Amino acid sequence: MKHPQYILILYFFLGFFTGFAQDNIYPYAADISKFKESDAVDPPPLHAILFAGSSSFTLWKDVQDYFPGFTIINRGFGGSTLLDQIRYVNDIVIPYCPRQIVIYCGENDLAYNDTVSAAMVTERFKTWFETVRAKLPDVKISYVSMKPSPSRWYLSEKFMEGNRRINDFIESQPNTNFVNIWDDMLNKKKMPKSAIFLDDDLHMNPKGYKIWQKAIEPELIQQ
Repeated sequence: MKHPQYILILYFFLGFFTGFAQDNIYPYAADISKFKESDAVDPPPLHAILFAGSSSFTLWKDVQDYFPGFTIINRGFGGSTLLDQIRYVNDIVIPYCPRQIVIYCGENDLAYNDTVSAAMVTERFKTWFETVRAKLPDVKISYVSMKPSPSRWYLSEKFMEGNRRINDFIESQPNTNFVNIWDDMLNKKKMPKSAIFLDDDLHMNPKGYKIWQKAIEPELIQQ
């Protein structure tokens, strides 16, 4: 029987070359090709903890430093939506055989298209979740709640409803958990803490990521 690590390397090489044909066909295809190129040269370990999602994870360049006792693979990309996450599940989720997936995604779905509802976002998450669980039935899935940011505060009601709906779904599933970062990112007036964001009032500085670290770390599982 072939060692699973060699199978993983072969998978990444094949995926890398086929990825070239996908460039300019789907959003973020170039980002996915870069992940595959990196993985083909230096395959990440199997059974690590995978961070998947949008730019709040993409910009967390030093995420490994926040969780020194764990092996983290960060595959957040661009301003992705849950539709993008679904599209690339077989490229940047399944091959790693992670023991846990921490996903942050959903707010872009609502921010990019005002016809998208919290219920629609929840259905998209369910599709992603069921796609992953069909191939990785034992993986733990942790959903990080949509965050409150000053530049998107006008969407706060939709974000909170989406968080509630996704939390309700997660509570009905085994080996899952909902990581609530919303409350700790608000001040005493129940408004976003301006000091934890970059100048764009959307993405976080290290103070914001410290809040996320505190909420996420207790939910991570050891090897």
